[in-house]
Amino acid sequence: MAESAAAPLELGTERIGTLLRKFAVPGIIAQTAASLYNMVDSIYIGHIPDVGSYAISGLAVTFPLMNISIALGTLVGVGAMTLISIMLGQKNYEAAGKVLSNTLTLNIIIGVVFTVVALLFLDPILYFFGASEKTIPFARDYMTIIILGNTFTHLLHGFNGIIRSSGHPKTAMGLTLFTVTSNAILDPVFIFALGMGIKGAALATVICQMLALVYTLRFLSDKKQFLHFTKPVFRLSRRIAGQSLAIGLGPFLMNVAASLVALFVNQQLRKYSGDLAIGAYGIVNRFVMLFAMICMGFNQGLQPIAGYNYGARQYKRVREIFVLTAKWEVLVTSVCFLIAVFVPNVAVGMFTNDPELKALASKGMRIMCSGFALVGFGMASGNFFQCLGMVKKSIFLSLSRQLLFLLPFLYTLPLWLQETGVWISFPLSDILNIIVSAILIIDIFRKFSRLKDGDDPELLGGVMSRRKVDRPFLLRAFSNLRKFIAQVI
Repeated sequence: MAESAAAPLELGTERIGTLLRKFAVPGIIAQTAASLYNMVDSIYIGHIPDVGSYAISGLAVTFPLMNISIALGTLVGVGAMTLISIMLGQKNYEAAGKVLSNTLTLNIIIGVVFTVVALLFLDPILYFFGASEKTIPFARDYMTIIILGNTFTHLLHGFNGIIRSSGHPKTAMGLTLFTVTSNAILDPVFIFALGMGIKGAALATVICQMLALVYTLRFLSDKKQFLHFTKPVFRLSRRIAGQSLAIGLGPFLMNVAASLVALFVNQQLRKYSGDLAIGAYGIVNRFVMLFAMICMGFNQGLQPIAGYNYGARQYKRVREIFVLTAKWEVLVTSVCFLIAVFVPNVAVGMFTNDPELKALASKGMRIMCSGFALVGFGMASGNFFQCLGMVKKSIFLSLSRQLLFLLPFLYTLPLWLQETGVWISFPLSDILNIIVSAILIIDIFRKFSRLKDGDDPELLGGVMSRRKVDRPFLLRAFSNLRKFIAQVI
């Protein structure tokens, strides 16, 4: 690879703007491509003759289950990325290699367990998530194949983030672009040419991810790379697993909360409007995710830079990278707001030609995105605390929008406003979450201002300030949740 093995060293010395361009642009391209990856599936599925509208609704029903799968992947992957970034900042390359091997084993264990449980109870789960007799055939066909490839997906996404965090953003981007391009080619072949319908979309997805994983494992096995698998490859350290899972608990709970939200949205829309309203939510969600994934690309650029400089105790650089990232993410979410509010028909028209579904999705998009302009600040804030290993704040921000704000709105507003109440719940929760994010960011910046570069970071409560990092994970997780609940109450 063209990227140097010494690449992490520049994270502590190069100009912040230059670093963000270097690390965020590949991440943005990769995440945008990943979002298009999902959109391509939806677009093709939405145009399956005679059944496209209900096929999209069936696909939307699978969102909660897919979010749970993603949650389990982030539980391992995000923690590993954060630990590796901090360890690279501390020049502890041997420990970083141990985290890498630990991630492999942990992902396999969790992936296999999820696959078995999900397949055994697939139909009851899908009905619980909002499926009907009209939509469950499509949801079942799609998820059966996706679940069978679940372990490969966990490994690919987790290792892709680690490759990026270790100073190889272009390699990580290339792998994502490969999966997107190959999926766009295989989708019409399997869906239309071979007549497999929605099953073909799922099969194309899994095949592309497996091919990308083969190269990923080969890359991480190369001893010429400063970060590679060390023997024994299939190791499982309780201490490393505990630290990794504790840090990943925030994004894990965020994705679990997203599953609960998607579940509740599906149930409320079906109750007040029917199956096509669920399909409309699926279309709006895909559109919004395009811009959210661009923000995630910026967050990917933020992650190694903030983590490394926090590990190196260079607090001015940590502040600077957050401010710059937040500015760009707000610009991205503002563009989403403008499109969704003023020309929603243009976006919805890519997914379906059904007049009723288009009308429902256009209405929902305009309302749902009316508070989206500043969401980029909230996304950057949550990721910022995660990068520093500040578990409590990361969990709080992860859960506040979904559980504390959005779910109560989703329950109460439809009682008066019917289907419209479901859509209005989103901008209201976005505004409240932005306020909470601003309060926490102001607080951490005040603490940073009392530290000079090189000072001990114990005041901040991050990963480096923990004295007992080898406590069992479950004890630490329950302790974090207990403190979080106490804060909320």
